[in-house]
Amino acid sequence: MDKKILGVTIGIAVIIAITAAITTLQSPEIFTQKTNERIGLVINSPHQTTTLQDLDQIYSQASKTGIGRSNVYLFWNLIEPVHGEYDWKQSDALMSLNKKNNLKVTLYFSIINGETLGPFPDWIGKPSLNAIGEDRIVSVLDAVLSRYDIVDTVILAGQTESQFRFHEQNIPVYKELFNGVYDKIKEKHPGIKIGNAFTLDQILNKNLQNIVTDLAIGDFVAFSYSPVNSLNDIVKTPQQAVEDLDQIFDLAGDKKVGIFEISWSTSDFIGGSDSAQMEFLEKSFKFYTENESKIEFFTWYRQYDKPEGTCVFEEQAIGNDTLTVGGSGFGSSEHVIERLNQYVCNAGLVNNDGVAKPSWNEFKKQVKMAN
Repeated sequence: MDKKILGVTIGIAVIIAITAAITTLQSPEIFTQKTNERIGLVINSPHQTTTLQDLDQIYSQASKTGIGRSNVYLFWNLIEPVHGEYDWKQSDALMSLNKKNNLKVTLYFSIINGETLGPFPDWIGKPSLNAIGEDRIVSVLDAVLSRYDIVDTVILAGQTESQFRFHEQNIPVYKELFNGVYDKIKEKHPGIKIGNAFTLDQILNKNLQNIVTDLAIGDFVAFSYSPVNSLNDIVKTPQQAVEDLDQIFDLAGDKKVGIFEISWSTSDFIGGSDSAQMEFLEKSFKFYTENESKIEFFTWYRQYDKPEGTCVFEEQAIGNDTLTVGGSGFGSSEHVIERLNQYVCNAGLVNNDGVAKPSWNEFKKQVKMAN
């Protein structure tokens, strides 16, 4: 959810282990199960650190549901730490797992990450929107897309409404940057779809609809959604939450919409429950099937819970290597952050001890019906 943070440290032994594991994971397999490339799941480990072998099992468990997509959160500072020199160790590991399990990838590549920009490599510094340089963005995205043919969708900016909430004068600057990158990437990779993501609950809570309509550009308009108020308490019924989703089509105008991260936490601390999660999951899939022609992708957040207190700045590591992220929040209030942590840590469909919630079987059932 929300802002994505990722950090990396690498040791020689770990590099060797990852290289060997990637070779193993890339072994060809024959897929006979029917999948739906529009339906996805954010795949994650329930633990702070994990091995590639454990992740291999986790990805296999996820793919057996019939999903055909997952999100990969991959940032510029990891890919090009030195100008013109690419580091593929982390991304090769993740992309190999997705490829082995026949999953298309929605790539979250954040030029905008909520209220902040980037994260950018140190060699770029901390540029303003009009100083980033579209050719630099095109160069690194071209390298990524040329390497990974399973990526078919790119989100260039996430939680975009937060960036422009108090700086609407910068919207034309970003439009020009986006359109320049869009046109050049389309020349090189015409099949790739590119758009921006917005946080629907924030848009509704703070009346930021005009920012979305101003930035309904690209191939689709993507949304994340949580049934929360500004304090991160769950204040909606499942039916009210689905009615919130109905608003995305007006916001997107003539564009298709993407559901980038949709979730319901089971934490009773913030008003969640297993039964409400399952009811919302069922209703949200009904929403998907009723509007399938207008939806580019529909990705549920997420597979596993995480240990409490680990989710505001969440990372998934193999040895010393951070591989994937969940989400982090915003705002300085300890009260708000505590609730965000409770929400995110308990948003999975399976407990962090491996026990499935009722929603896990419901998810498998709904995916099968949608296929």
